[in-house]
Amino acid sequence: MSQPNGSAEAPIEVSAIPTVVGINFGNSYASIAVLTKEGTAECIANEDGERQIACAIAFQGEELYIGNQAKHQLVKNSQNTITGFRNLLGKKFSEIPANALSVSAPVIQHPEIADEPAYKVKVLQASPSPLPTTASNTPAASKTATPRSEPVQVDRVLTVSEVTTIFLKSLIKSAEDFLGKKVQGAVITVPGWFEQAQKDALEKAANDADITVLQLLEEAGAAAVTTTSGPVPEGLSADRTQLVVDLGASALSLYLLSIRQGLAFSLATLSDHSIGGDAIDDKLIKHFAKEFTKKTKVPLTVCPASDPQDKRAEAKLRLALEHTKRTISASPGAATCSVESLKDGFDFTGTITRLRFDMEVRPIYDSVYKKVGELVSAAGLDLYDVDEIVYVGGSASLPGLDEALSQGFPENIVTPFTQGTVVGGGVGDPTTILARGCALQAKILAQLGEGTEEEREVKASFTHGHQYTQSKATSKTIGLLFPEEGAENALGGQWIPVLLRETPVPARRIVAFNVDLGEGEEKKVGFEVWEAKEGVKIEKVKLPKLEGEEEEEEEEEEEEEVKEKTVEKETLLTSLSFAAQHATKKGGRWTTRLEVTAIVGEDGALEVSAVEVGASGRGEKNVVTVPAA
Repeated sequence: MSQPNGSAEAPIEVSAIPTVVGINFGNSYASIAVLTKEGTAECIANEDGERQIACAIAFQGEELYIGNQAKHQLVKNSQNTITGFRNLLGKKFSEIPANALSVSAPVIQHPEIADEPAYKVKVLQASPSPLPTTASNTPAASKTATPRSEPVQVDRVLTVSEVTTIFLKSLIKSAEDFLGKKVQGAVITVPGWFEQAQKDALEKAANDADITVLQLLEEAGAAAVTTTSGPVPEGLSADRTQLVVDLGASALSLYLLSIRQGLAFSLATLSDHSIGGDAIDDKLIKHFAKEFTKKTKVPLTVCPASDPQDKRAEAKLRLALEHTKRTISASPGAATCSVESLKDGFDFTGTITRLRFDMEVRPIYDSVYKKVGELVSAAGLDLYDVDEIVYVGGSASLPGLDEALSQGFPENIVTPFTQGTVVGGGVGDPTTILARGCALQAKILAQLGEGTEEEREVKASFTHGHQYTQSKATSKTIGLLFPEEGAENALGGQWIPVLLRETPVPARRIVAFNVDLGEGEEKKVGFEVWEAKEGVKIEKVKLPKLEGEEEEEEEEEEEEEVKEKTVEKETLLTSLSFAAQHATKKGGRWTTRLEVTAIVGEDGALEVSAVEVGASGRGEKNVVTVPAA
């Protein structure tokens, strides 16, 4: 059985590539992707050479720092450094949990806007000298600039929206500097758990930064765009079930998607704000703090730290861990964590092996695995039904996470680690996958015209809540059964799946295959169309005892679960038979080439047609329909 190949996409001319960008706007890091001359997407670096740009801004005197430079201000200038602002967008001050109020600069109630969260920072601001007004220094008579006094320190209050606008403006400037032209539009990521008020606040902040927002794309959608835009990875089908594991700094987001010929349909989602990359950092900071105290005899209390010196030491360790985690992600060996003057003037250099690293953070890995199980169960599926795992976020680049998750999935599960694309900007690179997906989506939106009613309708379909984003999907797999006498399988013949379960409708699928008609002179084709129930059969197999192992009667024998996918006939929808006109004889047996098309309408009605395809051409179309239930 084979499926027809689609026509190759025509190469994109350089002049046809729109000046658009994709922005992955996380709570801790952001990245920007642009389109290449070949029409693909790649992440770019900002002015400081950073591809992963810390979501932070800091005020130091008259200076404004953005990105990783701002994050380094957390050590000595935390009260004037703002981080974690994305998650506060669209929130009221009364809705913000107390533990989120002291992450960096204090979050306060805005003095002029009711229930509006804001940040209060200290900046240096120059002001004119208060000279007395005389005939010689009035504005009309003055021929020189007004003298300015020394800058004075003042309090500045910024809303969350204003902070976001400052940060987004710096991102778009980096993109424009790289491209050498003004950006026409952008697609920006949003978490799946963002409420509409938060999306509205993000779009307003982006508009205030002079960014034309083409779409706010949910993170799962951005990942799906990236993974379905290129060739189908080896070992996968165009129809597959995909698990997206987004392990951000502040939350774990899981998405289970059915990918059907490039279309993504959401089966289940789950978010947990108690699991995230920050929890991994906390485990490692405590580990290195103990090691520091053991080496120097200097007490160091972290996570949480109350003493100002301990707070500064914790901030230094948190910054140093970025390098440690990147080393662990890229190498199977050990990694170091080095900090100058960690506390009381003592420098610190600690080493951690991959094995010890994974032992320290194993509770987080186990929590992720448990949540994945909950997600898949909520969708009515088994881990064995998942074909592909996609990772999102820097913490998801850790190989220990992949090893911990893969244990419950099929041995042939495809992940960025099995494909070798987890680093270096590959298709599965967790740190760039969302930005690249947004850029590819921006290309599609920018190239859509708005002249005809159909073009306007297609463009509108990308907006949240449109009927096309609320599509239905098939609940059972629809396939063809060619009955065979004495068939050994439970189905009683050869089974050819055509439309897998969870395929968005309306949908059309075409399958082509050879049919054996036998040796007789009656050349007739016939098959049944069934709805089938797919499942997973679990058997417990006793493990063989090792050679030389003493048998103990009281000790129970170890068992191992063995899983196998199953297909059972459930509902006979229709059948189709006709005389073969284009059959050919080979080796004493008649065979013919058959092309079957199945179309499911939005209302659930099914149409199945079969056509013989021979060397002399195509035969007559034989059609049967099944009305919607």
